[in-house]
Amino acid sequence: MGRAAPVTFLRSCVLGFGIALTPFAWAQAQEHYPSRVVTIVVPITPGTAVDIQARLYAEGLSKRGYQVIVENKPGAGTLIGAETVAKASADGYTLLFTNSAHAILGTMNKNLPFDPIGDFAGVCLTGQAPAIVTVPRSLGVRTLREFITLAKAKPGTINYGSAGIGTATHLAGAYFAYKTDTQLVHVPYTITQGIITDLLAGTIQATFSPEAFTLAFLKDGRLVGLAVASDSPINEPVQIPTAVSEGTDYIYSTWYGFLAPGKTPHTILRKLHDDIIEAGRDPGLQDKIRLQGIDPASIGLADFDAYVRKDMERLAPLLATIAQAKQ
Repeated sequence: MGRAAPVTFLRSCVLGFGIALTPFAWAQAQEHYPSRVVTIVVPITPGTAVDIQARLYAEGLSKRGYQVIVENKPGAGTLIGAETVAKASADGYTLLFTNSAHAILGTMNKNLPFDPIGDFAGVCLTGQAPAIVTVPRSLGVRTLREFITLAKAKPGTINYGSAGIGTATHLAGAYFAYKTDTQLVHVPYTITQGIITDLLAGTIQATFSPEAFTLAFLKDGRLVGLAVASDSPINEPVQIPTAVSEGTDYIYSTWYGFLAPGKTPHTILRKLHDDIIEAGRDPGLQDKIRLQGIDPASIGLADFDAYVRKDMERLAPLLATIAQAKQ
């Protein structure tokens, strides 16, 4: 009898300690990330370069223990998809995969219901796609200099097609006109394949799109790539010189990457960043991304937000002009 009390007391202490630990252990389990499905929101239609990349990374993350779905929410120049993520819980389970067009949503939309910079946290840059100044062979120009000369001789007669107002291809063309002091007419499309159709028909005279969008027609010669807006020329499978080598200071790339709601904890952002980087190292994934005319790229977690802001600052004069024209 004399020894029973200490044993009973010890058991009570252990039981009590176990009960005390239960909420702590439960909290730890809840904090484990990821413990449920992660949704990657794509703010444009299926089959586009943004959508294809999102699905490639979703597959890569699934190999690293994530449960991932890709959800397309197109409309209003990526606004609908972006708003979905801006208003989602900041817990890492709803992400946005988007491109350069995201950063200028506030410029293109006067009463935007969210801040495209402040309401988001950069997770990971995944790639960059330089614009190519592309014209139909029937236009009769073979060099960038000839194209600029034509545009200046006939202001307001060169039409260029884009994927829509405020999209990366719209900005690529507008930035070219700004840098070359030419008057180009912007023609927005809701179905991007219409750009190719109208280029070949001569209805529009140019587009400023990544290589993958026009590659088949560049290879068969029906379209001509006059210059690429990057530091390096394209040598394969077609040869395209840089705009700089042609005497024009035109550098413009569409960036692609993941964003999360602005108040997402840093620990979750770090894990996402590191796992996305790891997924992006897969040679097969990189090859598929390059087929879209996109160069795989990454920067540090802390650098992505600054990168986006710097891109906006560089385009600020152009964005101000576009915003004024909309008023």
